[in-house]
Amino acid sequence: MPAAPLRYYDRYTQTLQTEKIYGEGWLRFAYEHPAGWLFVWLVARRIWFSQWFGRRMNRPASAQRILPFITEYNLDVDEFAKSAFDYKNFNEFFYRALKPAARPIAADERVAVLPADGRHLVFPDVDAAEGFYVKGMKFTLAELLGDAALAATFAGGAMLISRLCPVDYHRFHFPVDGRPGETQRIRGWLYSVSPVALRRRLRYLVENKRALTLIESPQFGPVAMLEVGATNVGSIQQSHVPGRVVAKGVEKGFFAFGGSCVITLFARGRIRFEPDLVAQSAQCVETYARMGDRLGVATG
Repeated sequence: MPAAPLRYYDRYTQTLQTEKIYGEGWLRFAYEHPAGWLFVWLVARRIWFSQWFGRRMNRPASAQRILPFITEYNLDVDEFAKSAFDYKNFNEFFYRALKPAARPIAADERVAVLPADGRHLVFPDVDAAEGFYVKGMKFTLAELLGDAALAATFAGGAMLISRLCPVDYHRFHFPVDGRPGETQRIRGWLYSVSPVALRRRLRYLVENKRALTLIESPQFGPVAMLEVGATNVGSIQQSHVPGRVVAKGVEKGFFAFGGSCVITLFARGRIRFEPDLVAQSAQCVETYARMGDRLGVATG
């Protein structure tokens, strides 16, 4: 039986689209076939495997992959901060910067913005959600944060899951104005975070390695951002300065090669998400939208 296509809602065309999955054959074998799952368990989830792959993407010869990748996924080269011919390897191209005008930041200090390009799910009350990627499949905030006391701060709060495909812009940004604290590392594995994998086992999001940063926002109160690693994500790099006040839309960091995920948490009653995000998420359908676009409005 053919594998079911992955569908998402495009905010800009207001239509359902079928996702073109990078490495789909490998992903479906790895997470939908017993032999593939054995390889994932023995090899692919381990950090050394992703580090090995990341070194390959840092070699000068990997630059030969850039132009075919741009053509295959129809990337807009006019957004790039520099010419596609100037990247020394594929990884440098992968975490490329964009021209500032390519991602305008929604105005109004009471408006939070999406922290990354990608496919997004929102949950106005994480405790009341029926499921995330699949109804009935959830995880607890204590598992996600690795801290029961901190989880209590966000009990009954709102959650955004932003999934970045390999074809997406791979820098992540602050969704709100505020003061970020030190980033804490939470150790874990490196499973895929593609829906091919997550619809079979959502717990990969709390089993993978994560980077946690708390932000104190004047408009939104405490906000938590977690960058989640995944198979063939060479590293999660932070580029901000802890303790220094930032404006929403300022770059926080970037992922090296691979698909990845950013999870953002708000305390109870502090944000009202945009209606299109809420409507699609209630059906377990992700919404494609870009960094800097509207996420929601402060209600506190």
